[in-house]
Amino acid sequence: MSADVLAPATTAATAAGFRTAHPSVSVLIATAGRPEMLREAVRAIVEQDYTGPLQVVVVFDRIEVDPLTDVEVPAGVELRTVPNTRSPGLVGARNTGIHAATGEIIAFCDDDDVWAPRKLTRQVAHWHRHPEASAIAGAIDIVSHERTIRRVPQAVATFPELLADRMMEIHPSALICRRADLYGPVGLVDEDLPSSYGEDYDLLLRLARHAPVHSVPETVLTVRWDRPSFFRQQWGDMADALTYMLRKFPEFETSDQGTALMAGQVAFAHAARGDRREAVRWARAALRRDRGQLRAWGALAVATGAVSAERLQNAVSFFGRGV
Repeated sequence: MSADVLAPATTAATAAGFRTAHPSVSVLIATAGRPEMLREAVRAIVEQDYTGPLQVVVVFDRIEVDPLTDVEVPAGVELRTVPNTRSPGLVGARNTGIHAATGEIIAFCDDDDVWAPRKLTRQVAHWHRHPEASAIAGAIDIVSHERTIRRVPQAVATFPELLADRMMEIHPSALICRRADLYGPVGLVDEDLPSSYGEDYDLLLRLARHAPVHSVPETVLTVRWDRPSFFRQQWGDMADALTYMLRKFPEFETSDQGTALMAGQVAFAHAARGDRREAVRWARAALRRDRGQLRAWGALAVATGAVSAERLQNAVSFFGRGV
């Protein structure tokens, strides 16, 4: 048996803040109507080789609850299906799931992503070796345009580093965190975020502000970008949410690179929605901080009609990246 799956000592479990060496895990899935992909996501979770207690909570947002009775659930695994009882949208659904969860560890999974079989085993073992971490992520495989692109996060990501770089390879569906932290110093998912956009980055920043975020080098997740996104082309929501986050985290002022990245994204969103004046204003703000900010240059190209936002978006998604 490999070292990464050996049961840690009781003292290590205590140091990591859990009651046992194999702490209980609650996995939260918010869904709004992708039944086939949802079933694939759930099956990948319930088939984990993790030996601790496992709960899966599926939250149905603004659609009828599907009991998922056709999904075979192994002994020792609990599957709950509940309606979103908080604010409509992803953030409300995730907080509904957190309140329904019983596990010491909270994990998230989008309804169109697929976990690797040993995801939890590897991540929990890593946490026992590094109890100082606020959360654990891992490498991901991105399926885009019939290509698979592997992204490996850096081993440790700090708050200043995440202000400077969103690090898209730290994917929300790969992340696990302590339930106690969500009810304590980190806080729940922010339901004030406009249209739930950027809730993953917002939570990641708050986790990293509490303590560094670690990642395992093994692939823990497959992300499917070869399907429609609920957020794609909701440019007004994107601009509003990113502007909100710039106000929420004054620490962005300490990072020219991070401020330029966010401003460049806001500029691109305004350009894509046809607001040339705001696009140019935000692009200039970004370029004053970082002359190499590509999203700002892309926003100017879209604003002047040199290229369409959709064409640029398709180009970057081919390489497993986003705007």
